[in-house]
Order: sequence, then C-alpha cells, then structure tokens
Amino acid sequence: MRFADYAKIYVTAGNGGEGMSHFRREKYVPKGGPDGGDGGKGGDVVLKGNSQLNTLLDLRYRKFVKADHGERGHTSRKTGKDGEKEVLEVPLGTVVYDAETRERLGEITDQDEEIVIAKGGKGGLGNWHFRSATNQTPEHAQEGESGEERTVELELKLIADVGLVGFPNAGKSTLLSALSEAKPKIADYPFTTLEPNLGVVTFPDYRSFVMADIPGIIEDAHEGKGLGLQFLRHIERNNVLLFMVGCDTDIKQEYRALLHELEEYRPDLLDKPRILAITKMDLVEGFELEEPVELGDDVEIIEISSATGHNIEELKEMIWKKLKEIEPEETS
Repeated sequence: MRFADYAKIYVTAGNGGEGMSHFRREKYVPKGGPDGGDGGKGGDVVLKGNSQLNTLLDLRYRKFVKADHGERGHTSRKTGKDGEKEVLEVPLGTVVYDAETRERLGEITDQDEEIVIAKGGKGGLGNWHFRSATNQTPEHAQEGESGEERTVELELKLIADVGLVGFPNAGKSTLLSALSEAKPKIADYPFTTLEPNLGVVTFPDYRSFVMADIPGIIEDAHEGKGLGLQFLRHIERNNVLLFMVGCDTDIKQEYRALLHELEEYRPDLLDKPRILAITKMDLVEGFELEEPVELGDDVEIIEISSATGHNIEELKEMIWKKLKEIEPEETS
C-alpha cells in the first residue's frame, strides 16, 4: 500500500544529439572544409518545489518519466537544439533517494527550488572539431552521450509548525477540522486518516500557523508495524508536537507509549517542544477529570473538547506561545 507521501518512479534523461559530419559545399568554395555542428544536450529530469502542493499524489501514477533527446548537429557549425527538460513539481519537504543505493540525492524545501535527479547526455562534437594540419577533411563526428537512468524514491516530510501526535481515534482530525478550514475524513473508528492533512489555523488578528494531522501511530510503529514508518517521518519537520490522548483511556500510559515510539524512531524528536491535549472532555461531567494528570516532565497539559469548543481558543494561544519561544532558533 502506497500513500500520497511516497512515490517510486523510473526516470530517464535525454540522450545528447549526434554531432554532424558535413563539408561546406558552395558554388564559389569548391574545397570548403568541415562544418558539421555539435549535437544538442539531452534534457534533464528535474524536481521543482511548489508550495501549492501538499501530496505526491500526481507522481504515484507516473511510473516512467523521460526527458527529450538533444537534436543532431546542423551544417554551418550550428549546434542542435537541446532536449526539453522534464520538470516534476513536488511539495516542499520532498526528499529524493536513489532507490537502489539509498543515496540521498537532495531535498526540496523552498518554492521553485530545483534538483536535477537525472542529467541529460552531452551532445556529440561535429566533424569540424577534428580538423588538423594532417587531416583537413575529417569525416568523424561524435555520437551523443546517453542520459542518466535511475529509479528514485520520493518521500514527503510535511513542513508544518505543529504536528498532531496520537494513537488512532484520538481526535486529531476532529481538532484539525475545528481549528482550520481543512476537511479531513472523520469517523469513529481507528485509521480514519490514511494520509496526512494540513490545515492553516488563523486568529482574528491575522496571526496564523500550519498544523499537520499525522495518521495515528500504533505501538511498535518504529519497527515498521502497521503504517508506522510512513507516518513517523512527518513528525521530523514539525516545530511543536501536540500530543493527543483521549480522556477515556489510561492517559499516562498512552502518553508514555507515544513518547517511546518517537524515541525509538529518532531520539532527538523528544527535544522538540510539546503540549499534551487531553481530548473528548465532553464525555466527562463538568469537563473536569476526577484527578489531575501528573506526568513528571515539563509538558504543558490542557483539557479540550473539539466537539464543544471547550478550551480550543486557549489551546491555540498555548501553541502560539510555544512557537514564538522557538522562533529565533534554527528548527530542524
């Protein structure tokens, strides 16, 4: 099963055009020398950042991508036309790997940023390059070089200010829907969310931040169980982690289990600022827990209900404060 945050494609850059073997033949120049032009360069295959895209969905169905070949050289030493490059637009946060070697070829983080993932071949030299004092009529011209071919894997790591972290059915999609204009699929069963969703959370005074609804983690997700590894990578790019645990669960145990999965996947994720939102408080009389939750670390805790709006504005301000605290720092 592949998701819109992953694509595997076979890319082929264009071949360089052949150099031309040709001699100048004009009415008043009976012994014109070689004038065969060079072949054009083959087109590259290029990734280009597009901030308007959120998924790799379009590329999931393009298994083979091929750029144009360079044209053959012309007479009068004219170079053939270069092949058109093939540009694949991808969301910001896309990382590309060589599928066979797992070599990291690059990462797109800015609008219009480009990475060449397969280089077009150079055009061959025309025969006029090979003239000499001892060979004034060379008939040899070079063939163009072949373009690079490789299979690449694209992985999207969502760039968002806040990432929602929780087990399936913790209320992440409901909160994203309540806070933003995003319309994720919501239902009362695990794994409703099978693809990450982004939403922009706004304030009346025009402040805003981007929140990512990351599909539910399961225990041992760091070992690749369930859909774990495909989801965990999205957390790497979030500046603040908003843990979400339902009030109808063992809150302390679930929170510790979530921390464990992140730590096993990448220990430095626990260095990110985090908030714990205890969700579904509308299920509790008076919107209050019988006993306060004590976790023994510096995580801020807030009790919310996305369904009724209980403490939702307070949560937004809490998140904003966290984001402003880390703003001067270099975030990963």
